[in-house]
Amino acid sequence: MAWSRLTEPEHKGVGELIRALGAQAALRHLLEGRTEWGERLTPRLELLDLDRDASLLRRIRARVVIPGDDEWPSGLDDLADPPHCLWVRGPMNLGEACERSVSVVGARSATVYGTTTAADLAAGLCERGFTVVSGAAFGIDAAAHRGALSVEGATVAVLAGGVERPYPAAHQHLLAQIAEVGLVVSEVPPGSAPTRHRFLSRNRVIATATQGTVVVEAGLRSGSLSTANKALVHHRVVAAVPGPVTSMVSAGCHQYIREKGAILVTDAAEAAEAVGSIGRDLAPEKRGPDRAEDVLDEAEARVLSSLPVRNAVGVGTLAVQTTMGERELVACLGRLEIRGLALRDGDRWRKQRRRSRGGAA
Repeated sequence: MAWSRLTEPEHKGVGELIRALGAQAALRHLLEGRTEWGERLTPRLELLDLDRDASLLRRIRARVVIPGDDEWPSGLDDLADPPHCLWVRGPMNLGEACERSVSVVGARSATVYGTTTAADLAAGLCERGFTVVSGAAFGIDAAAHRGALSVEGATVAVLAGGVERPYPAAHQHLLAQIAEVGLVVSEVPPGSAPTRHRFLSRNRVIATATQGTVVVEAGLRSGSLSTANKALVHHRVVAAVPGPVTSMVSAGCHQYIREKGAILVTDAAEAAEAVGSIGRDLAPEKRGPDRAEDVLDEAEARVLSSLPVRNAVGVGTLAVQTTMGERELVACLGRLEIRGLALRDGDRWRKQRRRSRGGAA
């Protein structure tokens, strides 16, 4: 908790010292002035009050999770400079929630297409037993959280500021809902304001706590692509949803698919297959509607294509058109009649007219 108060996320020197000595011994080194960067932390050190923080945790009904705890997301251990601790609000177990999880991220200035897709993806992933993790920002993030909540699924919001400080402020109610049934998480302590650096550091937590990231709408310079980059660097699955080729909001997704090998996904089933377990999360094969013509052999297909729709023709005419012998031709016509594709009219033949949905021929 002290190191979280004293330093910013990804402070290289602090991480190395803690890994070498442990958090308590490293703090003693700092207090004794035995670190080359200790002077820079003096202003914060003078304001450090862990008793106040402990009281604050009780007041906001939050807790602190540290590396090695049951609740610690094991994926964060892949980071060169993981968080010193996580400040957590909500009833779920964070470690368990992240064991089968997907981050769904994207543009703040999202389109209706993007927010609808994100909500549907999140809802479908939750129904398949995944936790949906995002950053509670406007646009895609908020849509993903709401999609998860709509099916009473598990969702985790990772913030760039304090867990008791709704950001954006317009999402105060959304974050309160998430804290009630899911989890609100941050690596910076309560009271901290979100800054650009903290947003970028927050993205690495989203990317590595989960098994994969799905990007739904992202411009070429979208911040959500930094989450995808972190996921890719740490060998997580990265998937992206395509949009209209004319949409600049989807240009980043298209570039990621084309240049960085992101898996193209269009729905929750495909996202689950990309991120989930082999064999367990296979998406159903997509195919057009089956038609009676699909099972025809080459000769039958040739005869069917030669049959007129209105004016029936005789076998002789069909023989000329198909270059087939009469016996073979009659056999094909018989099989087509059985399948409901050809209709005999005396000694002539024509295609069976298909009925419309309303029943009219």
